[in-house]
Amino acid sequence: MDRPERNLGFLLHEVARLMRKRFEQNVKHLGVTRSQCQVLAHLSRNDGIQQGMLADLLEVEPITLTRILDRLEEAGLVERHPHPTDRRVRLLRLTEAAYPLLDEIFAIGALTQGESMEGLPDEERERLFATLSAMKVNLLDRCATPAVERRRSHG
Repeated sequence: MDRPERNLGFLLHEVARLMRKRFEQNVKHLGVTRSQCQVLAHLSRNDGIQQGMLADLLEVEPITLTRILDRLEEAGLVERHPHPTDRRVRLLRLTEAAYPLLDEIFAIGALTQGESMEGLPDEERERLFATLSAMKVNLLDRCATPAVERRRSHG
């Protein structure tokens, strides 16, 4: 078995954990949590999304997202609107007050990424993104087909 520092999954998990921790430290002065920032960032790309779909995108339980949205709504950053044809569904929209905050959040995200890549030459940064992107495509392809089906088609 690989040592933890030579195990890709372990290393990626640790780097992601530390980036989340550092982002949380960097964003603290804005008075929002990392989870709230994540919701706002996703809404900036999916304004008007259904609440349940956003929970799926974020891979969180609906009740967890509801609590985050409650706080964001109280802060005047998010509004819940009724679905035009399904009263059980809520559509989420950012308020105008969210956009200046989002600019700061994205700037802090870029700062945090820069901190994590400090000392890496540009060509290594590009190679890292290309490698991780290729790995993502490989895994998305394989996740689309359950392992049992893949074995049957190749065996």
